Amino acid sequence: MEYNIKGGNFPVVELSLKPGEKVYCETGAMSWITDGIQMQTSNKGGVLKGLGRALSGESFFLNTYTATKEGDYAAFSSQVPGDIIPINVSETPIIAQKSVFLVAENSVQHQVNFRKKLRTGFFGGEGFIMQKFYGKGLAFFETDGSVIEKELAPGERLRIDTGNVAMFETSVKMDISMVKGFSNMLFGGEGLFLTTLTGPGKIWLQTMPISGLADSIIPFIPTSNNNN
Repeated sequence: MEYNIKGGNFPVVELSLKPGEKVYCETGAMSWITDGIQMQTSNKGGVLKGLGRALSGESFFLNTYTATKEGDYAAFSSQVPGDIIPINVSETPIIAQKSVFLVAENSVQHQVNFRKKLRTGFFGGEGFIMQKFYGKGLAFFETDGSVIEKELAPGERLRIDTGNVAMFETSVKMDISMVKGFSNMLFGGEGLFLTTLTGPGKIWLQTMPISGLADSIIPFIPTSNNNN
C-alpha cells in the first residue's frame, strides 16, 4: 500500500491499494473511492471489541474497504483542521486518545485500553479510556491543530492538559497529577488535575483540542436573546 497526505490545514490521505488489499476506518471517515473499491460494514473483531470501541468513544461498527483491481484508491479526510500522522504499529505500538484514529491497514489490531489507576479514570477525563493499536502495518491518526512530537528520556516527565495528549508509545507511562496551590486550582483555569507522561518513549501532542476550539467559539455564537 502506498499513501499520499495532502490538503494543508484540512488534510486528506489517499491510499493506493493493490487488488485484495484492505483498510478499515470509523464509519463516516471515508471521503472518496474509485468504483473498484468494495465496502463492508461490520463489528470487526466481534461484539465485545465493538462494545469496547463504543465505550472508548468510537463507532461500534467499522467500515472495511477492499480493492478489486489495479489503480484502486480510497481517501480519508480529517474532520477538523489539523494533521494526519502515519505510524507503523509493527515498529511502534501506540496508545491513542479517542477520536484520533482515522484509518488503518486490515492487519492492524485495535482495542480499548483502560488505564490501571482508578483516579486516572475519575479525574483524567479522556485519559481513562484510550485505545491501543498494534499488530502489523500502517495506521493513520488525525490530530486537532498542529502536532508536536517529543521524545522523553527515561524518567523524564511532562505535565500536559489532558486534551492536548494525542497519543504515545506503549513504553510511556501515564498518570494524573494535581495542580499545586489553592489559588492555582481556583483561578488558574486549567482544572484540578493535569496528565503526566513519563518516559522513555515518543509522545504526540495536539495544539488545539476540538473541545478547546468549541469553547473559544461559543461566546461568539448568536443566541435567541441576542437577536431580540
